[in-house]
Order: sequence, then structure tokens, then C-alpha cells
Amino acid sequence: MKFAIPLAEGKLTAHFGHCQEFALIDVEGDEIKSKEILIPPPHEPGVLPKWLHDQGANVIIAGGMGQRAQALFTEQDITVVVGAPAEDPEILIKNYLQNTLVSGDNLCDH
Repeated sequence: MKFAIPLAEGKLTAHFGHCQEFALIDVEGDEIKSKEILIPPPHEPGVLPKWLHDQGANVIIAGGMGQRAQALFTEQDITVVVGAPAEDPEILIKNYLQNTLVSGDNLCDH
């Protein structure tokens, strides 16, 4: 499984579309195998879901995301988790794998 997490200053950022980098983290079972930081292409509607799909992402953990963006990720077979706190990517993934990730309200206002 490969997770995509939008970052600002090394932690999850609430607005994925305006992030400066993504952590892409490979997980096997419940163990993190590798992490890479990538600079995304310029933000335009529909670009990031396809780009992250092309990178092999299966899950995106975000603070907030508009409904249209969520639908575009779903079309790319990427599971969307919203309402996650601004934490280190590794903490978010471990919590997700242990079913203890605090998520819920979409932190996006659009």
C-alpha cells in the first residue's frame, strides 16, 4: 500500500491543493518500508489525483478536501481520508494502520 500525505514544514497540511510537497510512503503489512518526498505539479483541478495515481498512491490522508477533489481521487482508485490532524506522516500512517487515526470533519471550507 502507498500513502500520499500533503506536507507543509514536514507535517500534514490542511489544504492539499496548495501544498509544496507530498510524502509518498510505502507500507507492507503494518511496516513502513520507504518514504520519498516529491514536489507536485502546479495545482489545477484534476491534476493531483492523476499524478498521485501515477506515483502508485492507494490512500491520501488530508486535513481537508473539496467534494469534487474527493470524487476525482475515487475515480483514480485512491481512498480519501479527511479531517486528519497536522502530524508527522509516519504517525498518521501508524495510526491509520492501527485504526486509531483521528479523522472526521473535512477541514476544507470549499
